[in-house]
Amino acid sequence: MEALIDLFGDAGTLALAGGCVGVVFGFAAQRSRFCLRAATVEVAEGTYGPRLSVWLIAFTSALALVQLLISFGLLDLSESRVIASVGSLSCAMIGGLMFGVGMILARGCPSRLLVLASCGNLRALVTGLVVTLVAQAAFRGALSPIRENLAQLWTIAGGEERDLASVIGLSAQSIGLVAALALGAALAFSRMRGVPIIQIVASVGVGAAVALGWYATYAVSQASFDVVPISSITFTGPATDTLMALVAQREVTLSFGIGLVPGVAVGAGLAAVISGEWQIERFGPDTPMERYLIGAVFMGFGAMLAGGCAVGSGLSGGSAMSLTSWFAVLSMWLGALIAQQIMARAPVRPVP
Repeated sequence: MEALIDLFGDAGTLALAGGCVGVVFGFAAQRSRFCLRAATVEVAEGTYGPRLSVWLIAFTSALALVQLLISFGLLDLSESRVIASVGSLSCAMIGGLMFGVGMILARGCPSRLLVLASCGNLRALVTGLVVTLVAQAAFRGALSPIRENLAQLWTIAGGEERDLASVIGLSAQSIGLVAALALGAALAFSRMRGVPIIQIVASVGVGAAVALGWYATYAVSQASFDVVPISSITFTGPATDTLMALVAQREVTLSFGIGLVPGVAVGAGLAAVISGEWQIERFGPDTPMERYLIGAVFMGFGAMLAGGCAVGSGLSGGSAMSLTSWFAVLSMWLGALIAQQIMARAPVRPVP
């Protein structure tokens, strides 16, 4: 790591790490069909099929790998933003609910939209751009005062109060072992549901990419003389930074997130080309644009409230045992389940 830092600098090394992690995640996400929305739809419909098993494998593998890395002394997330900084439970819950609703309307979360867009889906590309613009407005623009006011409703101090492992009194080793057992159960469940082996392996790859992201940024922070933020895979913030860097800055400031987004696009696109699944998809009569755009607005604002997307809060924050992230992902599930139930009961309008 010291050699890479000497060669590329801290920022360049982080961007390189982000690109490599992104390629792994993008390839694995495309091959596994990883999608929180699809998993929540199966639960809402009572089918409990392969999409749910894929999400469970990805989540438990990320949790098990990250906590076992911590227990062996190879990783320390106590200084990461999701643990050390002040959090907002009100934002986690409100944002999670909004995100879950938006995810159903837009037929995918930001990570899924990026993967689909990289495979030729223009609906996902347009929707993802709207998510990014709304997220930027919530972060620094006209919507930021609303976000800041909601954040003050219920705050929680950083450190042990935000560390769910400390709150429940379990060690990283204990959590890792429980997660490993849960991963075994998820693998058995996936085989019962007839999920192909390649899809199961790719699902584990999604979780492994999250753990790799944490480990890579931690390794850089330990080798650097400067303060380096420890983070892993998330999409709303990095996508916003990438877009703003391209349209509003003469020079791109390198970071883990700046490398992550194009890395995911390359990995997912490569997987689609290899599997023969790359093709252009557009909006049509059965895919109304207004539904996608409304969902994008909900997701963009909800993700900024919740501190991340379905991967950023759900997998990365969840695997770090961040209390606010667990509140956020549970709220995402609840919002999505409610939205799907409402959508299922809505009268079907004839396609003109």
